Amino acid sequence: MSSNQHSNKDNNGLSRRDFLGQASCAAVGSTALASTLLNLFLTSSASAAGIRQGGEDYRAIVCLFLPGGNDSFNLVVPRGVAEHATYARTRGDLALARDTLLPLDANWNTGPELGLHPRAVELAQLFDAEKLAVLANVGSLVRPTTKDDYRTKTMLPYGLFSHSDQQEQWQTSIPDSREGLGWGGRMADLLFPSNGASNVSMNISVNGNNLFQVGRSVAPYTVGSNGALSLRGYKDGSPYADIRGAAVDNLLAQQYDNALERTYNRMRRNARDAFDTYQAATAVGLPTGVAFPDNSLGRSLSQVAKTIAGRKVIGAKRQVFYVQWGGWDFHDNVLNSMDAMIPVLSAGIKAFYDATVALGISDKVTLFTASDFGRSLTSNGMGSDHAWGGNQIVVGGAVRGKRVYGEYPDLALNSSLDTGRGALIPTTAVDEYAAELALWMGVQRGDLNMVLPNIGRFYDVRSNAAPLGFLV
Repeated sequence: MSSNQHSNKDNNGLSRRDFLGQASCAAVGSTALASTLLNLFLTSSASAAGIRQGGEDYRAIVCLFLPGGNDSFNLVVPRGVAEHATYARTRGDLALARDTLLPLDANWNTGPELGLHPRAVELAQLFDAEKLAVLANVGSLVRPTTKDDYRTKTMLPYGLFSHSDQQEQWQTSIPDSREGLGWGGRMADLLFPSNGASNVSMNISVNGNNLFQVGRSVAPYTVGSNGALSLRGYKDGSPYADIRGAAVDNLLAQQYDNALERTYNRMRRNARDAFDTYQAATAVGLPTGVAFPDNSLGRSLSQVAKTIAGRKVIGAKRQVFYVQWGGWDFHDNVLNSMDAMIPVLSAGIKAFYDATVALGISDKVTLFTASDFGRSLTSNGMGSDHAWGGNQIVVGGAVRGKRVYGEYPDLALNSSLDTGRGALIPTTAVDEYAAELALWMGVQRGDLNMVLPNIGRFYDVRSNAAPLGFLV
């Protein structure tokens, strides 16, 4: 995954090979492969049985990934007089003035008084409305880690401070070995039977392939910010499209003796059927008055909202969405760059939350942020560099908002968490963050270690207490 900002291309159609590669694999991925995955399906059927079948029992999570490494200690900033003075000494020319910060008057916060970046206006509004919570100093951990562990290199995540490695660990929640499956994919493996016979995957990506949504039996259905990816020239209104469409349908109707040919043709049919279903679902549209900013993030979040609006057409009770908006690798010009990007992030998240309110399901959709890592507290003379722990936000009607969860760290240099230059050891693990979301989605406690193999190092799955407590 690139740390550069992702740009979405217009949907002008795909070649047959691209269409199959991006669409049909996702469609096939949501189909039971009972002959090779029997144990998984027995478990998934039992887990999905806990989801009500009567009425609408819908839930969705939206992973908003910010690749590049968000400088989140300039998003959530100490606002107390003494704490801000420490922050200012450490950050030097990267520090925000105390009187510019938007206050976060938390209902419950055992740490320092905090404020938001001055241009995160809509995020502050959501916090005040108790729909947004801050998760402090989150990061990839093998186990609870001390400064001595870091010095002796004892049970540390591989590839610390590396974009690709830390992105992978955020998306897999397995920091001590390489893994080809994401925790969102493993979760979907357990929950997708609740969606019945839908031919659209439970996991939908608006911004290309990602590891987070890849499971053993579920793969993401990839769309663009303008909708599903179509086969070029297939019933799209172009010249001779009807003739081409009839020819394609005839090919798809063929029966083959060879097992490989049968499988390949089934994949093509599934891709076509998934496209038709998704198109019909998103044609439902959004309520009058719902509007999103006209930028890449706004268009991506709008597409998620349209998909949620059409959830009944898809037949979905559980959905996992992935949206990526990058460009956060500021080794220079941090203040000006964040001044430009934070308003886009803030307005986009608020517009998405407002859309869920208009749809009447704000308490059933939770958006959460993630990023490679936090950044160094000290300046390199122009900007900040790769670090470790950072702050994240969670938004939704089910969020116990206006609160700060986890331990907001001491930002003094050479603190007990400082590995050097203000690269802080996380005090909350990605596993705990993910566990809270997985349980809310309906994963049973006894199955939690199938989604998050390292969760036992941070949380007792036999406990009745929530991992962090930020969701109702």
